[in-house]
Amino acid sequence: MPQAILFDLDGTLADTALDLGGALNRLLAEEGRPPVAHEHIRPIASHGARGLVELGFSLHREAEGFDALRLRFLDHYEHGFCDCTVLFDGVNTLIETLAARGIAWGIVTNKPMRFTDRLVPALCFTVPPAVVVSGDTVGVAKPDPKPMLHACEALGVDPARCWYVGDAERDIAAGRAVGMTTVLADYGYIAHTDRPHEWGADHRIQHPLELLALLAA
Repeated sequence: MPQAILFDLDGTLADTALDLGGALNRLLAEEGRPPVAHEHIRPIASHGARGLVELGFSLHREAEGFDALRLRFLDHYEHGFCDCTVLFDGVNTLIETLAARGIAWGIVTNKPMRFTDRLVPALCFTVPPAVVVSGDTVGVAKPDPKPMLHACEALGVDPARCWYVGDAERDIAAGRAVGMTTVLADYGYIAHTDRPHEWGADHRIQHPLELLALLAA
């Protein structure tokens, strides 16, 4: 039984794709470009501002002008980061059960603190996270292992006694790098071009509550 379970935020605990897509399409409208359909945005949502700007503008992130577009995207997201975002079905039941079993839970996300610090309280978790680590909390983001180690240190938990649940390759890579048991959230933002079977997750789940079955096993 783990002492703690850490989660990614976008695509794992919260469905943020509609708000991220809204920010992208407002930016595209400013540039006189057509909107991107939600079914194309959703699989890319976990890749954040850079991934969405690449999608919307077919522009490589090293290209001239890319960073200016990224910053404008973030400004648009600033004004609508919690309009349509909701927790995935079963998340509050899951964390209530973890709390009842004495298992701490927390968040390690690549989302910047300027959004995480306001979005997490707005999501109305029935049991608040014991730790929240954002993409800029320690100066580097996943797949670098430092955010994972920072969260474990804050919880006073050995990484080997911690599980990490996420929906992206970088989530699994970061968890594996520090010796955590890793769980891939297959219900999250996974593109058809991704190869999740090659990411090396210890377990895969199709719904948040399936995590409880893993714990029971």
